[in-house]
Amino acid sequence: MSYQPGQRVALVHTSDPHTRLRAGDTGTVRHHDQRQNIVEVAWDSGSTLSMSLDDGDRIAPATTPPPTGDPVGEATEWAAALRRMRAAGTEAGHTAAAWWAQDTIGARVSGDTRLAARRILAGIHDGDPAVLDTLPHFSSAGDSVDAAGWELFADATGDVSGWFGLRIQQRDEAMTVYRDAFATAAEERVADLCHLAASPTGRDVSHLHPDRVHLGDVGVFSGEWAMTVGPDGDDRFEIGFVGVLIDHWNGWAVFSCTRPVAEAIVADQHRLRDQHRRSLREQGVPEDDLARRVDADLADLSFDEDVLVVDQRALSDDPEAIERVAPDGDGRYVVMGRSWCWEAVDPYACDRMVGDLPDPDQA
Repeated sequence: MSYQPGQRVALVHTSDPHTRLRAGDTGTVRHHDQRQNIVEVAWDSGSTLSMSLDDGDRIAPATTPPPTGDPVGEATEWAAALRRMRAAGTEAGHTAAAWWAQDTIGARVSGDTRLAARRILAGIHDGDPAVLDTLPHFSSAGDSVDAAGWELFADATGDVSGWFGLRIQQRDEAMTVYRDAFATAAEERVADLCHLAASPTGRDVSHLHPDRVHLGDVGVFSGEWAMTVGPDGDDRFEIGFVGVLIDHWNGWAVFSCTRPVAEAIVADQHRLRDQHRRSLREQGVPEDDLARRVDADLADLSFDEDVLVVDQRALSDDPEAIERVAPDGDGRYVVMGRSWCWEAVDPYACDRMVGDLPDPDQA
């Protein structure tokens, strides 16, 4: 290769044991003796060491201009290069997370992917090394730092030779920015994908976490009667009902819901009553006494056209303890508000949910 006077070059390697030049140092070509293949260089550091290319010295073209004495301009250009490295690292992290998910919580995986996703989310939240170490990490194993850095820098900036014009400190900074962006993006994307996989609806419902539900907000509500124990020993809810928090009563939630959700609450109450009936029968309660015993333990809910009928006469031992709940002007119902111990629950703790869920920007 022929080098022309005035051409910018970067040092790749020299075997001179006495020079203070290091790989990445830049300079300007003064003369190239092609017969002896010696390149005279005015190095930016002040060195005038010539490069004997036939004896193992190596240089590469560089696009970095000679020092201009304009530190503000140089800093601006370098900041722009780092932004491009950060953007490239972010994109690579997102891509790595998507590939990781296919073999971890995606369609390729057998077993309970919702459970796996919940465990990963818990590990990320707790900073558990056993989980964090399994997440995608940037690796340049098998490549030299310069080889890996050159390729990444060239892809990110479009400058195929600029890497060798960077100072060692700049190369380290560029790689650090890329790695940090990759790690952050990969972890955030993994969390997003796990939120989708862990959701009973296949949608991200993290915005409906109880800590974010205030008066007037949409939330997911359930109670101790629906609580079960999950495979990890965590609290689970067989069903959660979507509604709007409108009040608190003795620390418990009062919420309004649509007609379909109210009907689902009634259906779930019938399921509990049937389950209780079977349990009493197994305990030897006479058949002709089962209805009375069930009514004495659980309220009987039903719809009379648009009116919800709540029959608790046997439960309260009060012949007048029957209530008719009409919908409000928006057609919404308050089902057993101030009578049952409802609470806002984590949607990810529900095996299934009933009701229309708002998008994150609408919650």
